[in-house]
Amino acid sequence: MEKKVIITIARGFGSGGKVIAQAVADELGIPCYENRILTYASQLSGEDESLFVEADERLQGSYISNFFRKLPRLMSPISVENGFTSNDRLFEYQKQIIENLANTESCVIVGKCADYILKDYDNCISFYINASTEYCIKRIVNRMGVSNEDAGRLIAKTDKYRADYYRYYSGGREWNDLTNYDMALNSERIGHDRCIEVMKDYILHNSMVS
Repeated sequence: MEKKVIITIARGFGSGGKVIAQAVADELGIPCYENRILTYASQLSGEDESLFVEADERLQGSYISNFFRKLPRLMSPISVENGFTSNDRLFEYQKQIIENLANTESCVIVGKCADYILKDYDNCISFYINASTEYCIKRIVNRMGVSNEDAGRLIAKTDKYRADYYRYYSGGREWNDLTNYDMALNSERIGHDRCIEVMKDYILHNSMVS
């Protein structure tokens, strides 16, 4: 395995995209980064101006990947209750973190507009995972212990947030425009295991992971 590859995965809330992303990363033997990127970027964006140089130094080399490996992975669904409000400073740190990871190692990155950020990287493969609203509601009810009504509301709000976020930071592109991605999969129709198998095969046939 000679070439680094970055896999980005966008997903509808409740589709199982995060679980599938982690499984693909495990199958390939590479790390998967999701909300830990936001956690670290939030810490950096809240620092005083006088600490920016130190923060920027921590965005270089292998520091980030080593730091992330110490953070716990949160696999439970994380919904978004509030509407999208732009935070350009926070996004800039997320962007730097994602680009650093892409330049440092093979990995899977979930969400965070990563497919757009890395659109000019020839070693980036992007996937979009979604499923019917009914299927997503059932998964959210089972995983979060909420009612069908609350699950539907959380899905609508979270997916709207993701769409607004993507549109703003991509300069007007649509999050669910499938032309943004190499491949789109319906996790309900083909199942999680088949999603993992198809994605892994596609990655291995189109790159050499290292």
